[in-house]
Amino acid sequence: ARLSLDDHLIEHREATFFVRVQGHSMTGFGIHHGDLLVVDRVLDPADRSIVIAVVDGEFTVKQLCMLPHGMLLRSGAPGHGDILVTPDREFVVWGVVRWSIHRV
Repeated sequence: ARLSLDDHLIEHREATFFVRVQGHSMTGFGIHHGDLLVVDRVLDPADRSIVIAVVDGEFTVKQLCMLPHGMLLRSGAPGHGDILVTPDREFVVWGVVRWSIHRV
């Protein structure tokens, strides 16, 4: 029998896309440079979700942390800064990362 990764990795076919990771800021979360991320745009991000976000016109992959007075986009590697989301910043969650696929 044939195995389709779509059947196992994609819940919302029309709202799912793939993105290739560039950089090393998320290695602490098991996401590495060159990984292929499966991102679902239908899902509402929850506290501690890994998300694709647009901050001031630039895409980033970070962990979304809900704070009492806002949000923090947390990096997963030393030396890579977190991003505090303040009202003066352009901020949109593009989608929730469901899977990270990388070569072993």
